[in-house]
Amino acid sequence: MTETPVTRAPFLSLHLLETLAAVLPVRDENNAPKTIVFGGFERHMITSQARRRAERMHARDRANAGIGPLAGRTTGRRTREWALLSARALETAHGWEKDEAVLTARAVLEAVGLKFGDPSKKTVANLTKVLVFAPADTGDRIAAHIAEHAEELRRWRDDYLAAQATAAKPKRGARKASEESGGDEGEGAQSKDLPPLPKESRAAVLTALAPRDAIDIALYGRFLAEVADSPNVDGAVQSAHAFTIQEAETVDDFYAAADDAKLERKKNALDFLDAADDAGAGMTGYQSLISGTFYRHAVLDRRQLRTNLQAAGMTAAEAEEVAVAAEQEFVTAFVEAFPEAKKNSTASTGSLPSLVLAFEGGRPYNYAAAFQKPINEDPEDRGGEGPAGPAGVKRLLDHHTFVGKRRPDIVTARLLTYDPQVDALLDGLPSLEATRVDTIEGLTS
Repeated sequence: MTETPVTRAPFLSLHLLETLAAVLPVRDENNAPKTIVFGGFERHMITSQARRRAERMHARDRANAGIGPLAGRTTGRRTREWALLSARALETAHGWEKDEAVLTARAVLEAVGLKFGDPSKKTVANLTKVLVFAPADTGDRIAAHIAEHAEELRRWRDDYLAAQATAAKPKRGARKASEESGGDEGEGAQSKDLPPLPKESRAAVLTALAPRDAIDIALYGRFLAEVADSPNVDGAVQSAHAFTIQEAETVDDFYAAADDAKLERKKNALDFLDAADDAGAGMTGYQSLISGTFYRHAVLDRRQLRTNLQAAGMTAAEAEEVAVAAEQEFVTAFVEAFPEAKKNSTASTGSLPSLVLAFEGGRPYNYAAAFQKPINEDPEDRGGEGPAGPAGVKRLLDHHTFVGKRRPDIVTARLLTYDPQVDALLDGLPSLEATRVDTIEGLTS
């Protein structure tokens, strides 16, 4: 007898509380902690961009290492260096000379539609102007095609570069006409004069750049406006900025770095003058550090994930199998991954959440409103709620219970905690309609 697959709600909502002490996961352009004003009070913030990259890299590294449900699956790489990566593959795998490999790879990608940096500046000349999120083997595929069609593409490259050089020379009166028209005429005229990339090669490069079966592109999506015929992907993951559930407080920490050689001379000094000359630190400065309990939220759109996987060429059955594995890995990354800024000096990546709440629903549910009024931790205030960690757990679960009674589509709520105080608190909430689990895998089983 064939089992009927269980129909699951289209959205998986994740909510997490974690307490961090003396860390600096993200900074603004002035090296200060990022903040937002919410509920009339300033809060510390960890941006969704920092969170998403940490989660994506966590899942990718595990897959590449053969660990977890996505072990061995294709993942993506987001970089401006596809020309250099393709050239490196041409050198190492196909025996091309370095300069020719770079020149050819750049010309091929430029002819497809990608724009590159100023050729007169070595640092950016061979970098695309935008980050391109593509499967990790894209450079190898492009290199293999170039090597296979080397004779044809070498002729095309020489014609392309010659036409490019000719078009770059300003014609008599062209500069004045360009200035009068706003300066946009030159680039359009130049691109029209360049020989197009052979159709077979263009198709091969577009296939290499396409999302294909890269799981993290199916999860997080991509937008590549420069190449109109390279498919974009609507992400299946929605991520919110994390913020502290209590008012923000920043500590400007003064630090002094010792100079080992100076201290050794001071220790072994034979007279007062030697010791005085070598007194003092080798370097001093300030760094901002933050502490607090953060609320984090993310949503997985299960239907969009399956749509993306099937658009990449998977059958419905294959997409279903991969989607289940991708969901498990996404939840693992959401719980375990953390931005790595200052990780060595603050040990921030070792934090564990005090509570993870996961549930399914017919639409996404964001519980940020539960913390519009910040937690009052003041022990001398009669209205104080105590430490933000346990107080935030109670407020989040009260909010969820209240919403759940009014939204019948919310089902299968699950709770995971790594905090014994929170575990004891949950024991005192017998009316809570949620299953308590002991592993990350239990959040989606």
